[in-house]
Amino acid sequence: MTDDNYQDPNPTRERFSFSISETDGAARTGEIEMKRGSIRTPAFMPVGTAGTVKGMLPENVEELGADIILGNTYHLMLRPTAERVYALGGLHKFMNWQKPILTDSGGFQVMSLSDLRKMSEEGVEFKSHIDGSKHMMSPERSMEIQRLLGSDIIMAFDECTPYPATYDQAKDSMELSMRWAQRSRDGFDEGKDHASIAALFGIVQGSVYEDLRETSIKALSEIGFDGYAVGGLAVGEGQEMMFKVLDFTMPKMPTEAPRYLMGVGKPDDIVGAVERGIDMFDCVMPTRSGRTGQAFTWGGAINMKNARHKEDPRPIEEKCGCPACTKYSRAYIHHLIRAGEMLGSILLTWHNLAFYQDLMTGLREAIGQKRLKEHAEQFRADYARGDIDPL
Repeated sequence: MTDDNYQDPNPTRERFSFSISETDGAARTGEIEMKRGSIRTPAFMPVGTAGTVKGMLPENVEELGADIILGNTYHLMLRPTAERVYALGGLHKFMNWQKPILTDSGGFQVMSLSDLRKMSEEGVEFKSHIDGSKHMMSPERSMEIQRLLGSDIIMAFDECTPYPATYDQAKDSMELSMRWAQRSRDGFDEGKDHASIAALFGIVQGSVYEDLRETSIKALSEIGFDGYAVGGLAVGEGQEMMFKVLDFTMPKMPTEAPRYLMGVGKPDDIVGAVERGIDMFDCVMPTRSGRTGQAFTWGGAINMKNARHKEDPRPIEEKCGCPACTKYSRAYIHHLIRAGEMLGSILLTWHNLAFYQDLMTGLREAIGQKRLKEHAEQFRADYARGDIDPL
């Protein structure tokens, strides 16, 4: 493979830099500068698993305020293949998204979706969940795929430790991930042209064990990465345990680099994680919920299939400026969902993505004004109260 496709999209910008502008307790606001644009933090990244944020045009996702989206190495390597995306000019051109893209390494999907996995020191041999074809995913192959896609932020290849895991299981898994992290670093650096444009993030593992998390952080810091993700959470441990792990993990994380909590999550998960110092999030929840009839509001999540909405002329959320709320009623969207019309899923997805970006804007503003505690308490009180029917 040559790096002919990887021409510098903006020669005047730095490859990668992160600056912190305001802090409030452990929380902070900042900005990531990359060749393809700036990312305001705390940031929520809409998930575009297979080269699309489901149900949305890329320009609509951008209009909602997203500075970066996420693509998936596993899914794109299987279909349409990374080599085909590369031949067609890279993922940005392929899907018409010119801002930064983060690609996850494929490790989680290899473990959770593929059949007949065989893991070794080399990597993971697996069968595709699509057609049963055999593949080998290693740190080096993951780096190659992400370079072929043209990713701006590349994730190191790791094993996502299952939950629950015994201490010994978590230790063995974490140590394997750290060896793979070094190989990911080496593989990333071999693609010199792309490495001059992209960034590489390491992933902290260690399950729910404090000393293992600390060991993982030290190992990754010694290797050296542009950012550090917290992996192995939001895998069934529950919010209380997730926050407990963040409470003892975050104080040990490098302060000068972005911190990314992978696969999280629900709005109240995000608020709690921001309070603990997380800068970046991704989750399929806003889009998946849109396809299953769920809408997020400041009064909690609501089921638009519920009959109580069938004659309700109000918008989903009075404070929202998305098309679903400014142009359509709950009654109409309820009708669309009940009738199985795709427009219902599109409008709910549009609204949910707008809600998540509004959530992040509110958190950034609260941190900047040194009132995050009050803002978070009000959010939790409103969210717990639930959606209130009109009198």
